[in-house]
Amino acid sequence: MGRWDHGQDTLVTLGRGTQGSAQELGTLVKQLIAAAEPLSGKFNGSGKAAFDNFKAHADQITVDLSAGLGSVHTGQIGMEKAFSMGDQTMADDAQSRMSSANFDAAKFKTGA
Repeated sequence: MGRWDHGQDTLVTLGRGTQGSAQELGTLVKQLIAAAEPLSGKFNGSGKAAFDNFKAHADQITVDLSAGLGSVHTGQIGMEKAFSMGDQTMADDAQSRMSSANFDAAKFKTGA
């Protein structure tokens, strides 16, 4: 089994980035539609139909992308909680076991 080593704030930082990316992605989709608008009269056939379909569903596409990234963010929050709880539980267990251990019994006596 592999080991995944991460800093204490790694998932928090990643979560902030994901949340910001969701907002930015919605803006970028709208900018893409605005930038492509001058081309809309130049499409014919299936290209025009695909472009018109994309424009018609742009708001839903933005909502779906944001929801998807929102789910990723929720997962990141859950992972952060799980890692934090696991880390604290491990520290508490180690402290409890060390306080009840008899370290004197493990000492080697020398001499005659």
